[in-house]
Amino acid sequence: MAAPHGAATTAFLPCERQTLPDHVASRVVELRQLRYFVAVAEELNFGRAAARLLIAGPSLSQQIKALEQDLGVGLFVRDRRSVALTPAGAALLPDVRELLERADEVRRRAERLSGAGSIRLGFVNWLPPNLAALTSGVAQLHVDTWVLPSHAQAARVADGSLDLAVCWVRTMDLDQLGLRARLLGAERLHTVSTGTETSPVRARDVTVLVDDDTTSWSSWNAFAGEFAHTTGARIVRIEDGGIEGAYFFDHIRAARRPVLNSPKGHTTSVPPDLARRPVIEPEVIWTWSLVWRRDELRPAVLAAADAITRGVGDLGIHGSGVWLPAADPHRKLGG
Repeated sequence: MAAPHGAATTAFLPCERQTLPDHVASRVVELRQLRYFVAVAEELNFGRAAARLLIAGPSLSQQIKALEQDLGVGLFVRDRRSVALTPAGAALLPDVRELLERADEVRRRAERLSGAGSIRLGFVNWLPPNLAALTSGVAQLHVDTWVLPSHAQAARVADGSLDLAVCWVRTMDLDQLGLRARLLGAERLHTVSTGTETSPVRARDVTVLVDDDTTSWSSWNAFAGEFAHTTGARIVRIEDGGIEGAYFFDHIRAARRPVLNSPKGHTTSVPPDLARRPVIEPEVIWTWSLVWRRDELRPAVLAAADAITRGVGDLGIHGSGVWLPAADPHRKLGG
């Protein structure tokens, strides 16, 4: 039966010999066998370990015996009822785990350098409509269906779960997470108010909602809080997720003032008793950035980033009478 996915068969000579007995350190063992050892040590049952590794039980037992012979130490005490680590096995287990983690990191690093595999892109609620055309012939793009808030998607890029993400970020987020960003999209936010009036509303006369659920609304809360502080808009704190959806419309009716609509609610149909009204003095802009890691080396990822953002321009965000947060990475210095 074939070895399980990711079970490397490359021989490895331990380099930290001080952690192993002299007669062990001079021997060559296989990463595949070390993975088998860890699985048995964690399961303490050969049958469960074999099922986890997708190999036959007798084959696993033979590989463990071969590993013990190669190392010159017994790793397990076995009988018909139980399996237990020997003192030597227990002592070696932490070192073997660390070694395998390092081997996996080498493999991941090699994949990044080679550009192998598809490019994983995450998003919040907006993507360029021509995304497939932009990356055609450039990279094999996989759009991740796990939709999360901006701060969560940026963190996923930083930890390697994603290669690219379309999200809202600030300069301090980029510095903290080690990311680069390019402007990809911009939305002029409007308000929604009761009645049929559709005339513009000044920013200082707007209400903005801030939700106590910072896990879901961290980015919006930061944006909304700075908008209110800068323009004099009124903040209303909520705890029901009503920054979008049906609850949002309930908050508008209760506020009796125009309420700033978030990007997540930008395309939602407005009930007939409410109306959209543009914001002026200033206009309010929410930017979408394409982000990737600053230490990214894979040509396919960098080519995809170039292709997706090529020809975007400034999208009018630098015009007069426009408001952006002070830490927006696309805001001009002094603007």
